[in-house]
This record gives sequence, structure tokens and C-alpha cells, in this order.
Amino acid sequence: MLCDECRLKEATVHLTQIVNGKKTERHLCPECARKHEPEFFLEPQFSIHNLLAGLLEGAWQPPAGTAQDLRCSRCGLRYREFVRSGLLGCSHCYEEFKEQLEPVLRRIQGEVRHRGKVPSRAGSHLRLGRQLDQLRAQLREAVAREEYERAARLRDEIRALEQRLRAGDVGGTGTPRQ
Repeated sequence: MLCDECRLKEATVHLTQIVNGKKTERHLCPECARKHEPEFFLEPQFSIHNLLAGLLEGAWQPPAGTAQDLRCSRCGLRYREFVRSGLLGCSHCYEEFKEQLEPVLRRIQGEVRHRGKVPSRAGSHLRLGRQLDQLRAQLREAVAREEYERAARLRDEIRALEQRLRAGDVGGTGTPRQ
């Protein structure tokens, strides 16, 4: 494909711009792209707030006169202002707008509860600790349901993990880490 501007060289820079639903594409060679470089950086910067506001606009349509009039009791932010800007006013807004936020968060993240991430190097102990907590909860549940065979298997898994933690084998290799 030839450059849209000079029509001499191969286009290697491909730009797509969508404004008000209208898509425009430009295909430029490296030299022509360098000439226009300042223009590319003058365009509005990508913002997570703009993304969130865009997702909110079509995500949940409140009954007339209800959610749009919601206001945070702590900071005074109106829900309609949040939808427009994508920015919450304070931590209390999460509770005030919970019903409206949940479907959007579920769509973006897959769920509404943040689980966080753990760095692979430093997180081995943390991951094992979380796994132990989950197994202990499953053990309590199995005992409460009188599923004693399952409870015995869970107990053995818990003991093995605790032994690995005591031995310093958090990598799961069977040998202590140095």
C-alpha cells in the first residue's frame, strides 16, 4: 500500500481515528509520518476516565428522574457528573452509586471484587497462605456437611502445605529455596 500523502513510498504507519462515530484511516510512509508527528501528540490524550465515562453512558439507563439525581452524601458528587467525567468524588461514592457501578465493573473486570495481584518472586508465601486459608474454609465446610472423606483429604493437603511453608519450599519444587 502506498503512502496516502506522497504516493511514492510504502505506507508503514497506519493511523485510525474515530470521532463522533466516524472512522478515518491514514496510511503514511515513515518520512511523511515524521512531518505530521506534532499533530499526533496534540490530539486528546487517552484517559481511563474518558474510557470509563464512555462505558457508563450506555451501560445502565436509569428510570427517569432517579439515578441521574443521585448525589453522594459525603462529597456531593451527582451521579450524572460521574457518568460525564468518569471520576468519583470520594471513596464513599462507591457505596452511594453501588447499584449503578456493579454492572459496569462486572463488564470491565469480570467481577466486582478486587482480588489484586501478587508479584511472582515475593508472592510465593502469600499465595500459599491464601491457598491454606481456602483449604481450611473448605475443611470447615466439609466437616459441617459431615463429608468426612473429603475432610480427611483436605486435612492432608493442609498439612503438606504447612510442611512446605515450614521447610521454606514455597516454589513447589520439593527442595528448599536458597
